[in-house]
Amino acid sequence: MKSNIENQHQPPALEISTSRQFISWLSEQNISLAFTTYQTGKLFLIGIASDRRLSVFERTFERCMGLWASPDRLYTSSLYQIWRFENALESGQLHNGGYDRLYVPQVGYTTGDIDIHDINVDSQGRVIFVNTLFSCLATISDRYSFIPLWQPPFISRLAAEDRCHLNGLAMENGQPRYVTAVSQSDVSDGWRDRRHNGGCVIDVASNEIVLSGLSMPHSPRVYRDQLWLLNSGTGYFGTVDVNSSKFNAITFCPGYLRGLALWGDYAVVGLSKMRGNKTFSGLPLDENLAAKDVEPRCGLQIIDLRSGDIVHWLRIEGMVEELYDVAVIPQVRQPMALGFKSDEIRRTVTIGSLQ
Repeated sequence: MKSNIENQHQPPALEISTSRQFISWLSEQNISLAFTTYQTGKLFLIGIASDRRLSVFERTFERCMGLWASPDRLYTSSLYQIWRFENALESGQLHNGGYDRLYVPQVGYTTGDIDIHDINVDSQGRVIFVNTLFSCLATISDRYSFIPLWQPPFISRLAAEDRCHLNGLAMENGQPRYVTAVSQSDVSDGWRDRRHNGGCVIDVASNEIVLSGLSMPHSPRVYRDQLWLLNSGTGYFGTVDVNSSKFNAITFCPGYLRGLALWGDYAVVGLSKMRGNKTFSGLPLDENLAAKDVEPRCGLQIIDLRSGDIVHWLRIEGMVEELYDVAVIPQVRQPMALGFKSDEIRRTVTIGSLQ
């Protein structure tokens, strides 16, 4: 299955193809997917159209990265803001003949350019995000750019220096539990010297380093009483045994891994091609790709957690070469969103009620 996104006067700038049963899998699971790509500044929403073809909807938000999704609310970060999207449709209502969700950017928080990575929502509904520039976890504020909540024990002070490249956040029981960082450096931009094997997982509750020796880890997630993550610099998806401080590799995916969502018996993993610069060169991933005789890809891989097999995939060719985050949207078939570059947002008006 292929879907092209193009404008009227140019050849296709983007081609999305899927495995044969990808659409059937979405239908069986009763989900849609969302993912971000900061390279081209796009939020993508993937679902099933009324004719059972792949629905691909995209909106532009400059440097969008962190993503959190529920059926009626989305959060995503952009270059200097966090946006909260609300579904504007009533239950059972369809928009433009088929879309069962219409996400409107209803509230924006201006944070400044602090390089926000993972975003989550705690049990009290508070937004918590990884503030990578300042090497801390933080939350939004009506008055300030952000309010710091926690910083790794090896970070001596908050400074706009991206010292360790803190990037991933795993929640447990509605609270921050684990984070990933590319290094334990406490100097400006020091993480770049430790890309090969300086990555670590930190227990937020105890401040302990529960695992080290990783290569640029991302996207930790607690699911079914296990800690899952992407050992991105190697290309492996796996679990962390926090008691023995060991990473258990499960599946190799042909690309630089960022973005992980777990649903049912499946993991949805985001893949990126590697940029031609020092940050992504010389990693173990290069050797692993060569050993398996495969080129790096951009797209999504669906992994069966029971077997470790890649059972479905979505592949992206063209202008998009890097993804950051991916999310599952439950009980949604065909989502769309409003952006700021069309008149539709001006004409979309919803009315609340006093209760």
